[in-house]
This record gives sequence, structure tokens and C-alpha cells, in this order.
Amino acid sequence: MKKYLAEFLGTFVLALAVGLSLAGTFPIPTPVVAALTLMVCVYTLGAISGAHFNPAISIGLLAIRKINLRTAIEYVIAQFAGAGLAKFVTTVYIAMPAPEVRDTIPTFAAEALGTFWLAVGVCSVVLGKAPGPAAGLTIGGSLLMAITLALPGSNGVLNPAVALGIGSLSVAYIVSPLVGAVAAMFAYSFIARDDEKTAP
Repeated sequence: MKKYLAEFLGTFVLALAVGLSLAGTFPIPTPVVAALTLMVCVYTLGAISGAHFNPAISIGLLAIRKINLRTAIEYVIAQFAGAGLAKFVTTVYIAMPAPEVRDTIPTFAAEALGTFWLAVGVCSVVLGKAPGPAAGLTIGGSLLMAITLALPGSNGVLNPAVALGIGSLSVAYIVSPLVGAVAAMFAYSFIARDDEKTAP
């Protein structure tokens, strides 16, 4: 139960921070807010749940068999619940304008590409290729880079739960992150695999 609460709390905080930033209450850019928030959540909650905070990441890790189906489903439920609460808080207490949402080819491509690079960062930590103490920096930095890559073509959400939390939910913001994350997990698992034979 504790790991699902951690996923709920982490996704809630991430979606809320992004929502507050979009509402104009923070003096720093939203991508930086998102990256710093995710970094802190990885360090504070990662040891409890693995710090997914994103349905696309959970589905990606399911695809490469790093979590089982039941855990993936329960994580996704917890993540959407956390983001839903964040949406409720921002709707009730803050007049946050909903971002423009378009299901266009550039949107699909941008969200998939951005999520791909976020998932590469996550996968590097999961597979032990990034130093453990730097997990938060690796994943937070990956998110910042991923949003930067995605913003020219989309809202740079890269997370279906956060898309719900900020009112940017649509087909593109659900499907594209899933495609990007699964592709990244398989690609990184392949290139990170140590299958070279040791010389006699």
C-alpha cells in the first residue's frame, strides 16, 4: 500500500507544481519547475515506489518486465488519482487557464520524442547504468531536456497523468507518451545490454 501512496503523492505534487507554474505563480519557467519537482520526488519517494509518477513510465517498465502487470495497473490508477486531485485543487483555488490541446501529427511526434528521452533517463537508472546517488539528477535532467525537445510541437507534458492534472488530456497526450516510453525502454535495454564475450 505504501508504494501506491508514494506514487499518488509524487504524481499529485508534480501535477500541482506544473499547474501552479502554468498559472503564473512561480518566477521560474515551468520546465525547470517540473524537472526540480521530479528530482526531489525521486530522491524522497524513489526508495518506496521506484518513483514512476507517470503512467507512460510504468507501462514502459512493464514492457521490459521490470514490474508486473498488477503493479503497473495499480501504479497507473494511483498516478491518475494523484493528478486528478491536483486538477481539483487548481480548479477550486486558482483560475488556471486550460492549455490549448491539439491532436496533430506534430503533437504526436513531439510528445513521443520527448517521452522517449525522459524514459531513456529513467531506464538508465533502473538498469544501473547511471550512478545510484545521481538518480534524481539523471531523471530530473532528462525531463528538462525532454520538455525542451517537445515544446516546439506540443505542450511538453510527456505524462498522461499530468496532462489530466493541467487540463491537457487528449489522445495525443495519452498515446504518444506510451509509444515513446515503450520504444525507449526497449532501445535502451538493447544498447545497455552487456553481451560482449570476455576474452579468454
